[in-house]
Amino acid sequence: MKTLFVLALALASSITWAFPEAPFNALEKSHLKSLPSMEAAGYDFEGIVKLSNCSGSLVAFNGQSVHSKAIVMTNGHCISAPGGFLKPGEVWTNRSAPRKMKIFDSKMKLHNINATKILYATMTNTDMAYYELNETYNEILNRTKVRPFLLDTVRPLTGISIDIISGYWDRGYSCEIDGFVFAMKEDVWTFTDSVRYTQGCDTIGGTSGSPIIARGERRVVAINNTSNESGRRCTMNNPCEIDEAGQITVRKGVRYGQQTYQTYSCLTPDFRIDVNLPGCELPR
Repeated sequence: MKTLFVLALALASSITWAFPEAPFNALEKSHLKSLPSMEAAGYDFEGIVKLSNCSGSLVAFNGQSVHSKAIVMTNGHCISAPGGFLKPGEVWTNRSAPRKMKIFDSKMKLHNINATKILYATMTNTDMAYYELNETYNEILNRTKVRPFLLDTVRPLTGISIDIISGYWDRGYSCEIDGFVFAMKEDVWTFTDSVRYTQGCDTIGGTSGSPIIARGERRVVAINNTSNESGRRCTMNNPCEIDEAGQITVRKGVRYGQQTYQTYSCLTPDFRIDVNLPGCELPR
């Protein structure tokens, strides 16, 4: 057991992929069983989701019925796409995608949940995916006592205090929003209006897809997705910042998230995502 614990500590400190090749299947027996308690203390895990390779959260849209099929949000790069990741410009909508997940309740007990399809997924401009579950919010609440987070309707502000809570690692991070990046390039992908964090949210591989939560609230304002690990310029695991004049800046060790509020511009009155709606701001 001591050997496993030392190995877990080594993994937690050294695994730093931006689009993470997660070190183990988190849905199987955890390699970190004795680790999370200290790093999870003080964070609200109710509604945080554990995927095999990433993190996620149970989210609901503002005004959505409790009798709607529940939704889990994670990164677009966390889904299983042929050949690895979604290509630039590629968008998935309403695709059958059975997937097992686990969700935390307020006491950090895990419950099984199951996705049936991907409502929307992309790695263009943003990096997000929405899974539809086989249960409604009300059914999940009755079975697990778990409530969803509310996905915020507006762009977050610089300076707000945030928590990033990872279901994969059973831990949380706290910091502030440092600012926004006009465009950010990582290998072949370009993200727009990315969220940059201050020190404190030193996220690691496996935290991809974690919700960025307004501290002290159950309001998700964005989604965690990447970081510049070695100071390289615009390469995989080393995104660079590009301003409106085309000037490139590299910030080694800085972590980033992506906007999610644009989803509201693509919702139908019955809360379906329709990228063909006039004014929809998501890639189609």
